Amino acid sequence: MRNETSKKTATAWLLATALVVGLPQLASAETVLRIGMTAADIPRTLGQPDQGFEGNRFTGLTMYDGLTMWDLSSADKASVMIPGLATEWKVDEADKKKWTFKLRPGVKFHDGSDFNADAVVWNVEKVLKQDAPHFDASQVGVTASRMPTLASARKIDDLTVELTTKEPDSFLPINLTNLFMASPAKWQAFYDKAEGADAKAKSQAAWAAFARDASGTGPWKMSKFTPRERLELVKNDGYWDKARVPKVDKMVLLPMPEANARTAALLSGQVDWVEAPAPDAVKEIKQRGFQLKANESPHVWPWQFSRIEGSPWNDIRVRKAANLCIDREGLKEGLLAGLMVPATGTFEAGHPWRGKPTFEIKYDLKAAQKLMQEAGYGPSKKLTVKTQTSASGSGQMQPLPMNEYLQQALAECYFDVQLDVIEWNTLFTNWRRGAKDPTANGANATNVTYAAMDPFFALVRFLQSSMAPPVSNNWGFINNPKFDELVTKARQTFDPAARDAALAELHAASVDDAAFLYVAHDVSPRAMSQKVKGFVQPKSWFVDFSPVTMAP
Repeated sequence: MRNETSKKTATAWLLATALVVGLPQLASAETVLRIGMTAADIPRTLGQPDQGFEGNRFTGLTMYDGLTMWDLSSADKASVMIPGLATEWKVDEADKKKWTFKLRPGVKFHDGSDFNADAVVWNVEKVLKQDAPHFDASQVGVTASRMPTLASARKIDDLTVELTTKEPDSFLPINLTNLFMASPAKWQAFYDKAEGADAKAKSQAAWAAFARDASGTGPWKMSKFTPRERLELVKNDGYWDKARVPKVDKMVLLPMPEANARTAALLSGQVDWVEAPAPDAVKEIKQRGFQLKANESPHVWPWQFSRIEGSPWNDIRVRKAANLCIDREGLKEGLLAGLMVPATGTFEAGHPWRGKPTFEIKYDLKAAQKLMQEAGYGPSKKLTVKTQTSASGSGQMQPLPMNEYLQQALAECYFDVQLDVIEWNTLFTNWRRGAKDPTANGANATNVTYAAMDPFFALVRFLQSSMAPPVSNNWGFINNPKFDELVTKARQTFDPAARDAALAELHAASVDDAAFLYVAHDVSPRAMSQKVKGFVQPKSWFVDFSPVTMAP
């Protein structure tokens, strides 16, 4: 099984080597960092990126800032939330639905306008207030679903803003790392010049123009943008955090969804850095003197099960059997050349949210087959299941070879696995529409990886019944009263230790219920030229490009 996949990959890699010769070379006195992304297109640039968290990594955290942000400075410590455009915040003790945020003084947008409380209110309303002139429905799906309790924002003074949630929510400051601050002044200038039959049409035209000439407060500024081809960013010398002013002059982002093409581009000198290189080329990459960076990330590669009426995954014996039928160590050492950590849940032992699950996820073929036989299946009666996945994408690792591995492994446990392979951004959009939507195409599982660095992203959006589409990412419409009770307990607990205990209980309950098919934790592999210096690979799905330098 693994040998056949390896041969296919090696052949594709050799072909890809020939294809990248035509990529343009950059010849300039300025220092330039060229990166091959896994995305098939440049993530949206207007302030709220698409393309999952690869979008946040490349067009969110580069050009924009949030009120809160992640500390990405360490390769050894877990990434934690730190102040961003807000310097401090607190919840109202009398009304825990109200939060006060103090804003960082002296911050400028790339167009020179001031960042202040008016800008915060404007950016909240762009995705929450439908009658606001600048409300943009296209940004709602990738934003509101990540902060579902935020209701409104109110200016107190130029450097103070009050945010109100629909219910007490201790997760709000973490959720706000996903709300990026775009320049109201820049948008208004485009709106004033826009043509359109009505205000809505003018607003859409203004956002389209903004995407081509964006303005945030981040360490990088847009320089040149060609959709589906390249995005060039230049350093923001006026960035408010002088320690994070980029050390290279320009960063060029290139969509390269095919792993072999990315790898060939690196080895032939067409780019300096690639995300997720082809595993079969790891040995070649090292032998040729390139750097290979990897670190365990809070990121899970799963199958998310449909729990709607008629789904084969409604039988817990079937869910548990699938989890016991996968040889994760074989997947790691064979197909992925060591570039994964086997998953036994969303969190592993030692994590404060791990808890004490009683269902042990491991490779146990006989136990898996026994469960399937108890459920009524066997060699002469296979269970047909269908999974929707992508050919590439942010955090998807090597989705096609990995799913083919699962397809063959699960066949030994009497599963007949069908794969519905679609484009990554379409898969991500379908994820928010849910298993009941026609876009699921009859699939009863979806293979979308998820980040697990905060409680909402790791657990709540999948397990709470009220997070079913279109609200958030409970794709399979899980409806478990115990999960709902524990989510409410954690969300309304503002003491960190007590909240961790509630989250640990929730995670253990989800593992015992075999809520997902847990397969792997990503290690975010990226390969780069020896010219790339100063990069820190954090224990995060995100990275900080600011410290990177390019040697001559």
